[in-house]
Amino acid sequence: MKANDIRELEPKALWNHFYNITQVPRPSGKKEKIGLFFEEYGKSLGLETLRDEIGNVLIRKPATKGMENRKAVVLQAHMDMVPQKNSGIAHNFETDPIQAYIDGDWVTAKDTTLGADNGIGAAAAMAVLQSKEIAHPAIEMFITVDEETGMHGAFGLKADFLKGDILINMDSEDEGELYVGCAGGLDANIYFAYDEVEIPEGDVAFKISLTGLKGGHSGVDIHLQRANANKLMFRFLKDAVADYDARLASIDGGSLRNAIPREAFAVITIPADTVEDMIDYVKFCEDLFIEEYKGVENNITFSIEQIENPNGLMPEVVQDDLINGVTACFNGVFRFIPELPTVVETSNNLAIIKSDGKSISLRSLIRSSVDSRKEELASIIESAFSLAGAKVDFTGGYPGWKPNLESPILKSMTQVYENKYGKTPKVMIIHAGLECGILGTHYPKMDMISFGPTIRYPHSPDEKVNIATVQMFWDYLVATLENIPVK
Repeated sequence: MKANDIRELEPKALWNHFYNITQVPRPSGKKEKIGLFFEEYGKSLGLETLRDEIGNVLIRKPATKGMENRKAVVLQAHMDMVPQKNSGIAHNFETDPIQAYIDGDWVTAKDTTLGADNGIGAAAAMAVLQSKEIAHPAIEMFITVDEETGMHGAFGLKADFLKGDILINMDSEDEGELYVGCAGGLDANIYFAYDEVEIPEGDVAFKISLTGLKGGHSGVDIHLQRANANKLMFRFLKDAVADYDARLASIDGGSLRNAIPREAFAVITIPADTVEDMIDYVKFCEDLFIEEYKGVENNITFSIEQIENPNGLMPEVVQDDLINGVTACFNGVFRFIPELPTVVETSNNLAIIKSDGKSISLRSLIRSSVDSRKEELASIIESAFSLAGAKVDFTGGYPGWKPNLESPILKSMTQVYENKYGKTPKVMIIHAGLECGILGTHYPKMDMISFGPTIRYPHSPDEKVNIATVQMFWDYLVATLENIPVK
């Protein structure tokens, strides 16, 4: 099936806009092309189009006839996407379009993230602006920059930029669910400094590769017990050092703070007379990991290949401190919400570990809907790495979004859903960083809600969006706009 067949899916306007978005490179941090894309779209419709100092785009459309007395609505999404690809794939996210295609009941991409997070939400807002048939109040399409790497667009928003009364965020990922709260977050940044030392005489070098893990969104998927490539690699390294006299030359695990790491690579040296034993041990670990993650991870590959000796090694004390720190670092679900025992309250994702011959940097993303728990887990991580001799600091903190179960838009959208589909939508708190928490600090009186179609495996090359739920999402959005409460 050709990629262009996506344009024939229903609703056509939304899918056409989404396909156009996939053709514009838009990794986080590269906002120029995609920002101009949205800006030119607003101007092509003859609508008031603004771009603030940080790069956020705002397009205003007046209310349709008879809807002037309804509350004004902000349709909100973000323009950037998480750039993840399978190893060995020659895709440049800064220049190459996404190769999206239809796969049965889903739209997905070839070996990369799709960008349905949050391209579908942006495309829906574009379709509303374009439509001459939908009855709606005054609309503001508000598209933020760099949501995936620190929510810089939301943080940089001025308090007088938006005029709407209601904000509908379209960045959640399960049809039939309305989100009224989210977790806050905090980045832990860990550093070890070192000077390389010489390789012991007679040592030979090997590259150890851990690939094939599912990865995924570090908030939405954290409870699924998927393997963390960094934790598994260091589990191996601890035994390799203790039992086979291995020495660590370099480490490269994970790539994004908000993605569960899918791959990790280490370069080690070992005495020549332990090579066969090491090869056997790598195979043993591969079999062990496959058995332990049976039913969760289906494609774990743990391999070893001999390479030329590196220039140098980490000093033993730094190597051992690093291994102990990573081993001690908490990873995964720390606590569920007691009143909602299936909803994650607090978690940590040990996301990135990289060395460059002079230093080792690690990044970890802590999430929680309770600020005190977030601080508790941060303190635990700080203690683990401080004891290991690392420098630790925290940046990028952002607030959670406190639920308002008396929200007028929640009541309205619940009624619309019941009338349309004959069942009640689930009211949820998401363990991820929606921009609503930050936007609420700028606009504390704004009524906010989040919803979206069903998206699976966001932040990974397996990302896909369910076609049928996109139609439901669109129909629900249209009905919601037709039933916005009066001012």
